[in-house]
Amino acid sequence: MRLFDSHCHLDAPEFDADRSEVLSRARLAGVSEQVIPSVEFAGWGELKVICADEPGLHPAYGLHPMYLDRHRPEHLDALPDWIEREQPVAVGECGLDFFVEGLDPDGQRRYFRQQLEIAREFGLPVVLHARRAVEEVIATVRSVGLLSGVVHSYSGSEEQARQLFGLGFCLGIGGPVTFERAQRLRRIVATMPLEFLLLETDAPDQPDAVHRGERNEPSLLPNVLRVVAELRGESEETIAESTSSNAMRLFRIDA
Repeated sequence: MRLFDSHCHLDAPEFDADRSEVLSRARLAGVSEQVIPSVEFAGWGELKVICADEPGLHPAYGLHPMYLDRHRPEHLDALPDWIEREQPVAVGECGLDFFVEGLDPDGQRRYFRQQLEIAREFGLPVVLHARRAVEEVIATVRSVGLLSGVVHSYSGSEEQARQLFGLGFCLGIGGPVTFERAQRLRRIVATMPLEFLLLETDAPDQPDAVHRGERNEPSLLPNVLRVVAELRGESEETIAESTSSNAMRLFRIDA
């Protein structure tokens, strides 16, 4: 089966010692494509090199809200030039995080909105982080307008999911859905329109229930696939093919 990991931080330092082996295991598991979203300006150069050296790795450039203290206005100024030159598949990871204490909400909002406006200018999808901020993320996306993308590691309500589908946005589903206690998320995944479903690992974070406490990696994506297929009462082959096609379409990657 062909699998697409729509959100994996393969450039993270947790993979520095064995990145090649991680990639080999991913391919053996059927994960042929990955989107690698950046989190800060300082990492854009390394991300570019990692994706250029390996087939099936697709970079996205952006400024993550959890790294707000590392961002500078000039990093936003540099983003259009990076997009023009490097032709990434998306802008991100960007968004809002109202869970982590000490992150200035207004600072987050400024960086988030400007990245959305840059994505709109270039006609690129956005990879969104929305933790305890789904409602405001939806409102901001709606106010900027003419956007597409994915809310990764979706944690919002069923009504918020419906609003995102109405805007043409996908939901990224990963390790959290494998935990039996995630009842609301499981209900959403079981009944949502398949055309808006993407699979992800968020590696090295958010491992599935079987690998709780371990480093996550893209080769574990089949565990997410298995649970999603069970919840929906559909075959793994159907979910794998549909979610891969959804990702290829969203990120405009040729088959």
